[in-house]
Amino acid sequence: MTPRSSFSLLLGVLGIFALGHFTEGQNSTLISTEGNSIRNCSCPIDIRDCDYSLANSVCSCKSILPFALEPTSYHGHLTIWFTDVSTLGHLLKFTLVQDLKLSLCGPDTFPTKYLAICGLKRLCIRTEARHPSREQSLLIHNRREGSSLYEGWQAYVFISFLDVALFNRDSSLRSYSIDNISSLTRDFPDFSYFKTSPMPNNRSYVVTVIY
Repeated sequence: MTPRSSFSLLLGVLGIFALGHFTEGQNSTLISTEGNSIRNCSCPIDIRDCDYSLANSVCSCKSILPFALEPTSYHGHLTIWFTDVSTLGHLLKFTLVQDLKLSLCGPDTFPTKYLAICGLKRLCIRTEARHPSREQSLLIHNRREGSSLYEGWQAYVFISFLDVALFNRDSSLRSYSIDNISSLTRDFPDFSYFKTSPMPNNRSYVVTVIY
């Protein structure tokens, strides 16, 4: 693992806390990204990972401009196909999601870099999905508090940090969590973002690192 300071690379994702509102997402949604292109699709059937042609044929899709993204929550399942980390990180920073699948649709390898995902309960990943590969899943938590996440800040706030370097290997997903964090600025002093952005100080945080 790298020092805590490396987390700050993509801490902009946590800006959604300051926004204070979310829009409801669909129960099951596919978002595909290629380069800077983002398409949000609703599909009547399950689509094989990274089959862009099939998705375009049978799904109802709309293109989204990166700068037009707004805070969104998904209480159902969300699948994201991606080819580069920068677009994925830009997408996730506007998203609250509990059940997430990430499928890498290209041959790229990534250095250790952390993406922050808010409210995550279950994660599934598939690497280089155009070729046979093992799908992995990980249950982050199964706490009832998560169902009322962000409703008046009456629940734990769950933040997961995902090391994108895990897409380079076929080893099992691993994670560890730190519970009952009452002060992000005190317990994570290297996170400069927490010092400059207002964060509620009357709630407890659960921080999970996935690698």
